[in-house]
Amino acid sequence: MNDEAMTGSVDAPVLVIGTGLSGCAIARHLHHLRQPFELADTREAPPALAELQAAYPEISVHCGPLEQLELERFSEIVLSPGIDPRQPALAAVRGRIIGEMALLRRALDAMTRPPLLVAITGSNAKSTVTTLVGEMGRAAGWSIALGGNLGMPALDLLSETPDAEALVLELSSFQLETTPRLAADIACHLNLSEDHLDRHDGLEGYARAKQRIFEGAKQAVYNADDPATRPNSAIGSATSFTLGEPLANQWGLQQQSGQLMLCLGREPIMAAADIGMPGRHNLANALAALAIGERAGWSMDAMRKVLQRFTGLPHRAEQVAVRDGVQWINDSKGTNVGAALAAIEGIGATLPGRLILLAGGVGKGADFTPLGPAMNRHGRAAIVFGRDAELLAEALTGHVPVARVETLEAAMTQARQLAEAGDAVLLSPACASLDQFASYIARGEAFRAWLGRHPAPSAGDA
Repeated sequence: MNDEAMTGSVDAPVLVIGTGLSGCAIARHLHHLRQPFELADTREAPPALAELQAAYPEISVHCGPLEQLELERFSEIVLSPGIDPRQPALAAVRGRIIGEMALLRRALDAMTRPPLLVAITGSNAKSTVTTLVGEMGRAAGWSIALGGNLGMPALDLLSETPDAEALVLELSSFQLETTPRLAADIACHLNLSEDHLDRHDGLEGYARAKQRIFEGAKQAVYNADDPATRPNSAIGSATSFTLGEPLANQWGLQQQSGQLMLCLGREPIMAAADIGMPGRHNLANALAALAIGERAGWSMDAMRKVLQRFTGLPHRAEQVAVRDGVQWINDSKGTNVGAALAAIEGIGATLPGRLILLAGGVGKGADFTPLGPAMNRHGRAAIVFGRDAELLAEALTGHVPVARVETLEAAMTQARQLAEAGDAVLLSPACASLDQFASYIARGEAFRAWLGRHPAPSAGDA
């Protein structure tokens, strides 16, 4: 077989697979470049089909199994993040597969003065840190375009905010696995815990996908407490953060004059008590954001002010109410064990009382056993619900009293009966929501709604 047959003709169209949010952004980008392309979606009637056909009446759209397409006739296959590149239909053209971040890199390379590219990944807290970094950049006087896996797709950011001085992106493992070389100016890997193991053939494959954020990076920020986040590839320079005492030129925590301080080496930056986000785990997020901002050259004073006023994102360790001395905390975004563990340890360490954990849903094959010792240290009880409640109960039994119920509402009713002043009721499910809810957002809103309907314990609950 000749080289052209192996790689596709240079005049051949590009195929975009997937017509969700990212796929539509890819289509807009290729249309702007006047690059011939076709669209495909494995669904027979994707939601955006009519909109795409109206926008690009000249473009062929293929709906249904990919096996029906002659994939060899396309010069490149651009996958949306939701499309699994391992599927058999793509085996013969795997060498031609790229993703939206590869297109972004090409677009930046073609610019005379490209924006600073800041890329952030991690199993947990990447949305919080990405948002923090964006707010810090704006407070420092920079024009910031923020998006990626959070909010607006990266390719749309380029066209919508052409004068941005920095592009701050949250990136998922699905986006990174189809990115040969991101070449970020600053790349940050926050943490690694079990998630999406079915998509990446286990933890090792998931870790490899996350490591791709460092390919070609000029500067790196990583978590010194999590060895899996340390760059495996050559980096121009790197810095790290820790919840322990920092080394020289490292970010960390240190007791100084009776106060716990966020420090760069031994230089105090601000008091931990002044951080607007609750929980010790959010101190790690603050340190990561400071490390990125310092690498970008932003004003330390501007970054401090952001950390003082920023109280966190919805559904991420969000304090919804305090009733009779009991905090009710919505961490519905805690969709994996690592996120739930961070919330348990981070919030539990700050309480005068104990935690009542509400957990359950679709466990995605994760190992729940790390939750047991953490709840032993901080928990009063665990109330589990949803499809994988029994697996959670097995992991928690012997460490803390466990009750099993059918629904989140039933779990909250029981939690109200158990909680004492100084406690916190924490919804951090360690599971996806799709057995009982449309999304983690819907689950978090159900938590809020229950509290709205139950403003105070009734006499019968006493």
